[in-house]
Amino acid sequence: MKDNNDMPGHLARRFQQIAVAVFLAEVEESGFDLTPVQYAALATIKSNPGLDQVTLAGLIAYDRTTITGVIDRLVQKGLAERRASSRDRRARELEITDEGRRTLRRITPAVESAQRIMLRGLTAKEGEELMRLLRKAITAGNELSRAPLRDVQA
Repeated sequence: MKDNNDMPGHLARRFQQIAVAVFLAEVEESGFDLTPVQYAALATIKSNPGLDQVTLAGLIAYDRTTITGVIDRLVQKGLAERRASSRDRRARELEITDEGRRTLRRITPAVESAQRIMLRGLTAKEGEELMRLLRKAITAGNELSRAPLRDVQA
């Protein structure tokens, strides 16, 4: 039997624990209350005004059934809003609010700092190589995920 530290799944879980802890600490220290998933959702809503929940879930590789709670929290915080779709009465379009834009602008230094802290101990070249390898492994396994990453559908 292999040692846990020789198993990619264990190492990925450990890195995720570290990544979330670092992100939350940096964001909280800057005076914000936003999780990594909430940040990803808000940034994606800003980049794709009017997208629906299902599309948002696909773009951030998040489970379609639990994205509702993420959006609920963004709406409660006044960072995003739901609007009736002009194309489909049953669908709701997502829009970032002015407060959401201000939050993204002000939180960016903390998010960038968190990314640097996550890679501490690696040289710049090693950090780039880790990112390249993570992207490669994630692309190869995307369809195995319960929440695969999806492109925007035109």
